[in-house]
Amino acid sequence: MKRLVFITLALSLSVLSYSQEKTHRSLDDVEAFLSDSLDNRREILETLRNLPNIEVGKGVTFRPKNNIYEMTLRFRMQNMLGLNFGERFNHTSTEAQVKRLRLRFDGYIFSPKIIYSIQLGFSSYDAKPVPNGNVNIIRDAIIYYVPNPSWNIGFGQTKVKTNRARINSSSALQFVDRSIVNSEFGGDRDFGFFGEYNYGDYDSFALAAKASVTLGEGRNWNKSSFGGFAYNGRLELYPLGRMHGKGEYTEGDLEWEETPKLMIGGGYTFNHKSQRDQGWKGDPLDDGITRNIGSYYADLIFKYRGFALAADYLGRYTPHSPVISEDCYIYTGSGLNVQGSYLFDRKWELAVRNSTMFADSRISSLAGYKTWNQSTIGVTRYIIGHSLKVQLDVSYNHRNGTLPTTSAYDRWGIRLQLELGL
Repeated sequence: MKRLVFITLALSLSVLSYSQEKTHRSLDDVEAFLSDSLDNRREILETLRNLPNIEVGKGVTFRPKNNIYEMTLRFRMQNMLGLNFGERFNHTSTEAQVKRLRLRFDGYIFSPKIIYSIQLGFSSYDAKPVPNGNVNIIRDAIIYYVPNPSWNIGFGQTKVKTNRARINSSSALQFVDRSIVNSEFGGDRDFGFFGEYNYGDYDSFALAAKASVTLGEGRNWNKSSFGGFAYNGRLELYPLGRMHGKGEYTEGDLEWEETPKLMIGGGYTFNHKSQRDQGWKGDPLDDGITRNIGSYYADLIFKYRGFALAADYLGRYTPHSPVISEDCYIYTGSGLNVQGSYLFDRKWELAVRNSTMFADSRISSLAGYKTWNQSTIGVTRYIIGHSLKVQLDVSYNHRNGTLPTTSAYDRWGIRLQLELGL
């Protein structure tokens, strides 16, 4: 009996030892496979170059010795003070707020071909509740599969690639905020499927094609009762080659392009059965009402040795009547924005912008004007690029065809903003 127990114990120990050896061998094989699948740092940077959601080389990066994952932690804040004045320069209101306070996590897991981007917004401006009552802290939460630097496919919530100004990060603007044209007609974030194709490099012809199929109701909406989706496509051409430092996603010429660079872009969105008056954003339409909304975009960027020029033409229409009730309508019409700037000594930038809204005749009486023009001049002191800067801009508003009941509006606006980002 003792001999039997001894033999059994010996066999068990042998099996256990073999099993442990096999486990270690399997783990070694897995680690070797992962190491082989991981590209070097240069290839990782090349893979991420065409993803506007990922900014490489900023923030604090965590990466284990086995390179099984990478996570870059970043934050940024915008502290803004604004003063508004009437037609006779009488002070009407004051704004003082943390306009944006955001936390980001970017990186890859298992392989640089699997990339994630998470962004949270905590200011009252960022986290204003969705009209359906949902919380609104999540801005980006998306996973990309990137088989090579030319292609990427994403699933989750992020910016819909509609127009230039919207694709630009709000941290990389020449003015305190985007134009009134973008505020009305520009796209927004949404949940769905995203795909991009990129061709070409810095010194030759290049192009980018972007498309998405999303829920169509904007970020954090989560559920649509009407079964509609939003379909978006965008094409960007770079006849003189791509811009350095992701210059197509930033305003101004901080990179100081040594040769002329030009981007010409255009896109179209069809939002089927939208429940909101701006498609991805805005107020909900009256109960049970939906509208098919079409939006179109055309824009360009030119940069050369500190000079930058950008132009945007945006518009919106609906096949049905845009007027739903006296208090509910879809803003149809178009808008034109043009802005130019020059960077002095790579530290100071002077920029001017003119934005004009053209309201559809069917909704002009509800909007309170036929045209709305806003002219802005801005000065920016770049301390550490867009990561640390001070901005001051002054705007003048003029509305043509304003109804008597809505004739009182702010004519002048002065805004000061300090931005800090890591």
